[in-house]
Amino acid sequence: MGSYIARRLLIAIPTLFVISFVIFAILALAPGDPLAQFAANPNVPSEVRERIRVSLGLDQPWPIRYVKWMQSVFTRGDFGYSFASRGPVSALIVQRIPQTLWVVGVSYVLAVLIAIPIGIFSAVKQYSIFDQITTTLAFMGFSVPTFFTGLLLVLIFSVKLNWFPLVYDTSLKVTDLASFGRQLRQMAMPVTVLALFQAATITRFMRSAMLDNLPMDYTRTARAKGLTESKVVMRHVLANSLIPVVTLIALGVPTVFAGAIVTEQIFRVNGLGELLIRSIQNSDTPVVMALTFIFAVLVVLFNLVADVLYGILDPRIRYS
Repeated sequence: MGSYIARRLLIAIPTLFVISFVIFAILALAPGDPLAQFAANPNVPSEVRERIRVSLGLDQPWPIRYVKWMQSVFTRGDFGYSFASRGPVSALIVQRIPQTLWVVGVSYVLAVLIAIPIGIFSAVKQYSIFDQITTTLAFMGFSVPTFFTGLLLVLIFSVKLNWFPLVYDTSLKVTDLASFGRQLRQMAMPVTVLALFQAATITRFMRSAMLDNLPMDYTRTARAKGLTESKVVMRHVLANSLIPVVTLIALGVPTVFAGAIVTEQIFRVNGLGELLIRSIQNSDTPVVMALTFIFAVLVVLFNLVADVLYGILDPRIRYS
C-alpha cells in the first residue's frame, strides 16, 4: 500500500504541473485587462498605470510569470497578490474558507449521512412504498437545479414567512449559544439546498449498488449459513456496495466546492465560490489561478483517497 501511494503521488506531481500550466496559459491569453479599472479612471496618469503594471509583473511574458508563480507556490506557498484588493491571495482564500466550510462542508456531511441509510433501506425494501417515495424524491432532487430550489426557499421562508434571514451575515462570530443559534438559522436554507441535491444523487447510487449485490452468490451463501438478514446486509452486501459510492463521495468533494458557486450567489455567502466569480469578473487572474489550482489539487487528492478506501473496504484489492 505504501509503495502504491508513493507512486500515485509521483504521478500526481507532473499532473498538477500540467494542469497549472494549462490554467495559467488560458488565463494569461484570455481577453481582459486586470488594470482596466485604472485605464477607465482619467485621474490615473499613464505612467502611474505603467508602474503598477511593472510592480505586478504584467510587463513580462506569461511563460516567465508562470515559472515565477510556480516557484513561489511550491517554495513558499505564496499565490501572489490580488490585482483587485492588492492583498495576498492566500489571505483572501483563508478568509473565505470558514464560510465555505460552514455551508458546503456541513451540507455534504449531512447529505452523506442521510443518503446512505436511505439508499440501503430502499434497496432492501425494493418496490415498497418507502422505496417508491424515496426514488421519486431522489429523481426530483437531482433534476431540479439548485438555483431554482434556492430561490424557492428564499421566497417562501425569507420573504413570505420571515423564518430565516434573506442575506447570509458573514461577519457573524460564534461566541455564545445565541450567536450559534443565529448561525444555524442563516445556514439552514443554503445547507438544505446543497444537502438535498447531493443526497439525491448519492441515494440513487447507494440503492443501485445494493441491488447489484443483494442477489449475488456470496449473499445467498451467507443466508444459507444462518445469518440474519441484517447481518447479511451490513457485513457482506454493504461493504461491496460502498466501493462505487466511495468513489462518488470522494470525487464529489471538490465538485461540491466548485458547484456551490450558484448557491453562494443566491444566499450572498462570501465563500470561495463568490470569490471566484468576482475575481473572474474583475480579471483578477492570481485569485482565479489559485482557486482553480486548489480545486485541481483536491481532485487529485480525493482520487487517491478513494483508491485507498477501496483496499480497506474490499481486502481482495491488492496494490502492487
